[in-house]
Amino acid sequence: MDPHAPVSLEAINSKVMRRLLPFLLLMYVLAFLDRANIGFAQKALQHDTGLSNAAFAFGAGVFFVGYALFEVPSNLLLHRVGARAWMCRIMVTWGLVSAAMCLAHTPTAFYTLRFLLGVAEAGFFPGVIYYLTRWFPQSARARAVGVFYFGAPLAFIFGSPLSGSLLELHGALGLAGWQWLFLVEGALASVVGVWAFWYLDNRPQDARWLEPQERASLRNALEDDARAASAHGPHRILAALVDRRVLLLSAIYLLIQMSVYGVIFYLPQQVAAFLGTTVGLRVGLVAALPWLCALAVTWYVPRRADRTGGHRRWAVALLLVAGLGIGLSGLMNSPAIGLLALCCAASGFIAAQPLFWTFPTRHLTGAAAAGGIALINSLGGLGGFIAPSLRTAAERAFSSTSAGLVVLGVSSLLAALMIGTLLRRDPAQPAAAFEALLHRAR
Repeated sequence: MDPHAPVSLEAINSKVMRRLLPFLLLMYVLAFLDRANIGFAQKALQHDTGLSNAAFAFGAGVFFVGYALFEVPSNLLLHRVGARAWMCRIMVTWGLVSAAMCLAHTPTAFYTLRFLLGVAEAGFFPGVIYYLTRWFPQSARARAVGVFYFGAPLAFIFGSPLSGSLLELHGALGLAGWQWLFLVEGALASVVGVWAFWYLDNRPQDARWLEPQERASLRNALEDDARAASAHGPHRILAALVDRRVLLLSAIYLLIQMSVYGVIFYLPQQVAAFLGTTVGLRVGLVAALPWLCALAVTWYVPRRADRTGGHRRWAVALLLVAGLGIGLSGLMNSPAIGLLALCCAASGFIAAQPLFWTFPTRHLTGAAAAGGIALINSLGGLGGFIAPSLRTAAERAFSSTSAGLVVLGVSSLLAALMIGTLLRRDPAQPAAAFEALLHRAR
């Protein structure tokens, strides 16, 4: 490459995406699979261990307590030691704990291992979001986070048939199907964690696969974004943790995660009820359909939003679709309509989240970004703890299996309302618009 030739930032972004996003995507697929695979194991696990529905709901949710407690310190350590070492540590330990779930023969062991799984995985998701801010300028960030979010639907598109197939290994080598499920999927995470240490670079300056001029151009663009964020956002970690906008974003994310995990943990059983069968390969294939729809919408919307700047409007619209889809999926008697509603729900709450993460990354930079993003994700992640128990409580209170889904749908609608009314435009935008107006006037 000619060192004096101009370098297109868009071309650099594309090169970085091709290098980093497939690997980060693989990591997220495994993370999502290991936190949500108990939805496939539920019936067999309950049958073998005697877990009640309430105990299962508590164990499913207690993962997020451990996750929330250690999110902020984990992300601050990632900021200090770098992504290579810390992502390796996270994936190897969560893979080992996930594999140990095959030993969860009592409620106490089930609760303990789910809690430890949350502790081990803490910092992974906000760590990747923070890591992406070190590689992608604001103009490409929604697209990058959107591709990363493919991990959730891909975990179900490929993971649902895999999980269903592993359950059918019941009896092989004297192990139950649910034990094979945890062993195999946990081992995969640990292997990829070791690979991460050799594959990831901490920052663009370390990337030998970028040309010197590409590294310089990317660094300049990222420094411009950091200056814009520091001009109106908190600079210090403690200031970020008590910032009003960060706390508001945490509340919105909690509502989103309530809708997400209230559906995900029970989706295989809901699809099995539609089909009038038990969870297995057939259910796994059908359960992949909502995630195929989510994949298509998540591919299209963040790119559209990056081009038009309509991140806020798109997020509101998608969360409205998600809320209506969740509620209708429990109210419809027709399996076809119920499955269509689940497709709308999954598309809405998955595609809305890459747009959501552009809000805090406009407001935070440096160590404040590491702490603030982790706080939003940790407090928001408590929605995953609340959702299963809230759904079970609503179903019991109203003596209706659809009541829980209606309540979860309302949480998504509330998130849309808060983004549309309380979350005002980025404070830097009016100043930027004024400066642009002055420039044109000159």
